[in-house]
Amino acid sequence: MDMRKLVGRNVRRVRQDKGYTQEEFAEKSGFSQQYISDLERGRRNPTVVTLYELATALGVSHLDLVTPEVRPTDEKVARSVHISNKKAKSDNER
Repeated sequence: MDMRKLVGRNVRRVRQDKGYTQEEFAEKSGFSQQYISDLERGRRNPTVVTLYELATALGVSHLDLVTPEVRPTDEKVARSVHISNKKAKSDNER
């Protein structure tokens, strides 16, 4: 997994969810618009301090920027839900 791309996707997703343009987010965070653009395209390798500052400016945890987004359609999640539902049904039949 390319962490630069993961962080970039997460920053872009959260920024857009908050309704910020790159320019607005750059002003709010103190980073340049070019840095934000490069970061979102996975061309920057932010430091831990930078991740913290970006997360603070976005109003989220720094962990939100480094954690892969979990989608319900992911095979593992779907399998886990299926197994949980099957177990619950079995427990209810007892």
